[in-house]
Amino acid sequence: MNKITITDNKKASMDDFYGIFFEDINHAADGGLYGEMIRNRAFEFSPMDNQSYHALTAWKRIEEGGARVSAYVSNTNPFSKKNPNYLVLEIRDAGERAGIKNLGFNCGLAVKENAEYIFSCYARADKSCSVTVSIDDAYGKSIAAKELNIESTEWKKYSFTLTASETNSTSVLAITAKTACKFCLDFVSLFPTETFKSRENGMRKDIAEMLANLTPKFMRFPGGCLIHDGTLNADDRNSMYRWKNTVGDITERPARRNNWRYNQSLGLGYYEYFLFCEDIGAKPLPVLPAGYNPHMEQAAPLDEMQEWIDDALDLIEFANGDTSTKWGKLRADMGHSEPFGLEYLAIGNEEVGQGFWDRYNLFHKAIREKHPEIKLINSAGPFPSGGEFERGHNNARKNGSDFVDEHYYTSPEWLLANHHRYDNYPDSPKIFLGEYASWGNTYYNALIEAAYMTGLENNAHAVGLACYAPLLANADYVNWQPDMIWFDNHRVYGSANYYVQKMFMNNTGNTLLETETEGLSNSITLGSPVISGDIELEADRCSADFYDIKITDMVSGDVKKFDSLSFKNGGKVKLDTVSSEHYKVEFTAKRAFGDTGFRLIFGKTDEKNLIQWFIGGWQNQDTEVNAQVDGRGSCLDHNIFSVMTGRDYKLCLEINGREITTFINGKTANTAVDRQPVMEELYYTASCDEENIYIKAVNVRDTDVTAQICVEAVEKISATVTELSGYNMDDMNDFDNPEKVSPKTKTLTADGNTFDYTFPPQSVTVFTVKR
Repeated sequence: MNKITITDNKKASMDDFYGIFFEDINHAADGGLYGEMIRNRAFEFSPMDNQSYHALTAWKRIEEGGARVSAYVSNTNPFSKKNPNYLVLEIRDAGERAGIKNLGFNCGLAVKENAEYIFSCYARADKSCSVTVSIDDAYGKSIAAKELNIESTEWKKYSFTLTASETNSTSVLAITAKTACKFCLDFVSLFPTETFKSRENGMRKDIAEMLANLTPKFMRFPGGCLIHDGTLNADDRNSMYRWKNTVGDITERPARRNNWRYNQSLGLGYYEYFLFCEDIGAKPLPVLPAGYNPHMEQAAPLDEMQEWIDDALDLIEFANGDTSTKWGKLRADMGHSEPFGLEYLAIGNEEVGQGFWDRYNLFHKAIREKHPEIKLINSAGPFPSGGEFERGHNNARKNGSDFVDEHYYTSPEWLLANHHRYDNYPDSPKIFLGEYASWGNTYYNALIEAAYMTGLENNAHAVGLACYAPLLANADYVNWQPDMIWFDNHRVYGSANYYVQKMFMNNTGNTLLETETEGLSNSITLGSPVISGDIELEADRCSADFYDIKITDMVSGDVKKFDSLSFKNGGKVKLDTVSSEHYKVEFTAKRAFGDTGFRLIFGKTDEKNLIQWFIGGWQNQDTEVNAQVDGRGSCLDHNIFSVMTGRDYKLCLEINGREITTFINGKTANTAVDRQPVMEELYYTASCDEENIYIKAVNVRDTDVTAQICVEAVEKISATVTELSGYNMDDMNDFDNPEKVSPKTKTLTADGNTFDYTFPPQSVTVFTVKR
């Protein structure tokens, strides 16, 4: 008989265990969570943001019935020096209808019948101009309209409310005149009055509610690679993300190039992030750049780091300082006199290289001296293992960082194979799993992620914080997938992954409980104990020569030699098919032209199932071993390495069972184990708070599992059961079926503290047991 006993023995703290990570990717802010409906409201779009952009992106002239309109952007005598562009609109001939319209995001502005929308703009005119501001459908029919008289020769703000007469998701904002006139516009805005918590300059309600319903304990923001991917000068449009540019009046926040190739208005800035955290009950966890950009290989000189360190100290003052301080006063002037209660601060995101840790050390020392109460988060880079990963952990231990931030995106099979990853981790520094996901939004992905999350909880001695990533995706502006929540201009839905995250976040206590088990020991190991298959050699987007190529079977001693190869502008060839459990592949490679390096593919059974060794991969900065299962990749090991043109490299790959070792010029470059996925009979964990005991169980197999559950801390069972089951592995939610994969709830009672339960095949089950 399988039996799980939930003891009353309390183990590690889980106070802030699950949170969310907001990164401005996939138009998560403008055109997403941020409530502004006008795209390019300040006419600041630029080709630097995206090659297709210009200052009038998303704006279009209205010229009907012989109308003639001139529309251009000027920056002479601007309203805002930090956003100097503004629109000059001249109606030369009014015809039947003349003016300009904004197309909004996605397919247009989405309005609801009887809902109110706040229009505002800054305007001026040499002569008084009477214009009509309207929300129109796609054919020009008015849904809401009001007259506006622009009478000032100086910049003046105008604002009023428009009430929609119908529901429409393809509407536009139109500004038209019936007579010839000329006027200037800037910061043209349209906000729903019904934002989340009715905040001014607030959040789109439906998306915000999806986030609030997760009940996250913290929110990491605002990125992500956009933190460090930029120049060192804070005044540059493409600078690293500098928080001071995002506070104060929204008209004085300079438009910014988002590294995901679009524009950031910064209307959603640090003040709004802090407010939103407060509104959803999440602790703020901001991430600051360290003056080091691994993408552009730029770094602030060590003797010029004080500016960056001051940014961190000033942010703490902005969040927590009283109103007598400079930055605390700014917070109060913006509308929040009480401190935000900042506890966590991360320095850097996924940085690699000694240059980052040299700079992190300076941040750590300065913040510890002035604010020892702040919990500091170091970085372990973007990979789950390898040299830079180890250096990140070493630096965190050396400095006494409170957390070290691990990131990885993997196949579901990697999660199964590494379920016990944190079993033997130390309890300090704690792990902040700041970004993780399996590649996909299917029920299968969500199911395996749920199994992995039980392992995170069971290792709460080592893991302190965890959040899935990315969080949001506008379906018409996708930079990255999978994503937890998908939306367009008028709809939003949670993925299968969302509902797993919600089940876990809504049902996690503040303390891990010890469990005892009888049975449930029948694990199934998947795959082969050896790495066998085709071996291919590739010049990766470069011209290269390969020679002295041989494959040695270390079991039989057989050696196969191959002719030299030469490729121009890339090329690939199959060398052999290997089935031995222990073999070596050796060759010499020289790049003649190009900016990347070489690739050795091995263990290949088809185009979607293989392992590859990148030599000079990703911007010619690494040597990486990466395994693909059904086209979904997982990094097995990573180190820094660059290929130089014209230089010979003696390269060797050795496979022994599932162990992988690579050598460059006789020195070890990578060591990895491609672990076989293991399907345990049942994955489970338990935690508690003052009111409830929470038991989670995940059955990843295609057969049911029955077990007896004993809860020692109660005399009788009164529980709510929340369960995901009965879905195909490839089932996904979408706009037409937003809750196709979503949990069902039921009640469960028992006279004693023990009950039998049959866990359905491929299911996620959560018991919330009242104390």
